[in-house]
Amino acid sequence: MITSAQRMEYLSPHFFASLGTKIAAMQADHRDVIRLDEGSPDMPPTPAIIKALARSAAAQDRHGYQPHRGPQALRKAWAEMYGRVFRVDLDPESEIFPLMGSKEGIFHLTMAFVNPGDVVLVPDPGYVTYPRAALFCGGEPYTMPLLPERSYLPDFHAVPPDVARRAKLLWLNYPNNPTAAVATLDFFAEAVNFAREYDILLCHDAAYAQVTFDGYRAPSLLEIPGAMDVAVEFNTLSKSHNMAGWRVGAVLGNPQAVRTLYTLKTNVDSGHFLPIMEAAAEAMTGDQSWLKERNDVYRQRRDLVIQALRNLGLKVASPRASLYVWCPVPDGWTSAEFTTAALEQASVSLTPGTFFGKNGEGYVRISLTAPAKRISEAMHRLTVLQQMEVG
Repeated sequence: MITSAQRMEYLSPHFFASLGTKIAAMQADHRDVIRLDEGSPDMPPTPAIIKALARSAAAQDRHGYQPHRGPQALRKAWAEMYGRVFRVDLDPESEIFPLMGSKEGIFHLTMAFVNPGDVVLVPDPGYVTYPRAALFCGGEPYTMPLLPERSYLPDFHAVPPDVARRAKLLWLNYPNNPTAAVATLDFFAEAVNFAREYDILLCHDAAYAQVTFDGYRAPSLLEIPGAMDVAVEFNTLSKSHNMAGWRVGAVLGNPQAVRTLYTLKTNVDSGHFLPIMEAAAEAMTGDQSWLKERNDVYRQRRDLVIQALRNLGLKVASPRASLYVWCPVPDGWTSAEFTTAALEQASVSLTPGTFFGKNGEGYVRISLTAPAKRISEAMHRLTVLQQMEVG
């Protein structure tokens, strides 16, 4: 047998891939499974974006290889959006690099900067790509606990100086997945100072920055003076513009880091599909009023979930951003036990908090990416499940 590289030992089939197989088997057995696990928007982009894609795809000259940096119009669109939404001034030529979704950029940036033995500071609970990419490169993930008593913000002072001196990257993600926590500009300024002190590349994953509620505006890390010297921000249209399957993202910020990632990706892929990139430019520069309407739909779904969970006696916070509700499990359950019972007995699929790290124990992540009617039905099923267990 041909053996795989040792680095593959750090990877396993993704949780949602395995979960999808199990759910498919249940559905084949005529089980009506309500999926509130994965953060994949269920609503489409606005029609103008789809029309831009179709118009471009119909042109005969849109189907060849494209420059790795994408068309200038796309980079200018990212710059325009950042100026409008975050009041951040970016150079489209040196401080913006389009990606095929932010996930691949996160993994590839780690490959471009982390040597065996380097430390990568990662949040726990947090997005699993941060530590898995580090392990794949021979790096050492060092977890920064995200605890409710600190509003799910890491304590940089708790990182031992000898660990900080070995650190190459520091990952942050606000609005946060999975906890839905938000960060202030003061916190981002603290992160920038910490990264500068220890010569660390600060990486902020801002995937949910435009999914906000109740008048809240999520800041960009790049708003902090001096952030460009030590930081990059990853952004994506997956959540902000309902384009998860389109795989449109960007890395923005420090020119050296952007250039390094560009060099790696010229050896990995051959650029994106031009009609998708042209539609992405339309998404960022066209009418944005539909985003508020879309966020109102998520807010209504959030309120349905929060009310139902509180009726069950669960102390759950109402998030101001993201696609998720971070919910403690009922007394007497572990995260895995509760999600297993919810799926097998109530046909409701949730994500166990432990998928995101050991500090996720005692919680489940509930996604808001299903119609209100289905969410209401899922909450009813969980209520019945809880009553059965109590009985």
